[in-house]
Amino acid sequence: MATVALVGCDPAATEATPDAPAAAEPATKAPAPTATREEEPVEKKAVPDFVGMGLQSAQDAAQAEGFFALASHDSAGRGRAQAFDRNWKVCSQNMAAGKTIPVDTTLDFGAVKLEEDCPASDAKEPEAAGGKMPSLVGKSVKVARDALDPSTSITVTDAAQDRMVLMESNWQVCTQDPAPGAALTGQPVEFTAVKFEESC
Repeated sequence: MATVALVGCDPAATEATPDAPAAAEPATKAPAPTATREEEPVEKKAVPDFVGMGLQSAQDAAQAEGFFALASHDSAGRGRAQAFDRNWKVCSQNMAAGKTIPVDTTLDFGAVKLEEDCPASDAKEPEAAGGKMPSLVGKSVKVARDALDPSTSITVTDAAQDRMVLMESNWQVCTQDPAPGAALTGQPVEFTAVKFEESC
């Protein structure tokens, strides 16, 4: 019978030796004291009036004043993204002109496309409060979808022709099922829609 030699294996090393001292536990170091220094106060400035400016110009002017936390949203309530800022104009701002605020405050501009009129006030996006179906007729399909739970099964069909509803922020809801106020219990939702420049 052949004997197999284990190279580099010391049989004695695998046995516990009761007389050997236990491995020393690594000492826990106390946390180093942190240097206490007062934080410098954030600079404050008066907010300029940006309403009526092109969105890109407003953003540039805000940054020139030291405001770098900038956001924008669709004042018309259609949920459109401001992909090309030069194609949008400012209708509202979340911080009133002349108000003195820290420069790290987020300035949020409400905007519409250049060819559109500013609404009297920013449109509020609907939400399914208390598990009830909100009224979504006249809202963009994108906003309607965002108002519902992300798991909701939604079907959207063209109310005028047999077109695909692709850019949902360009389509308005004509009819909805379930009706406003109905309990939302996970049932599918159906919308018919047309483009915003069309009538239902």
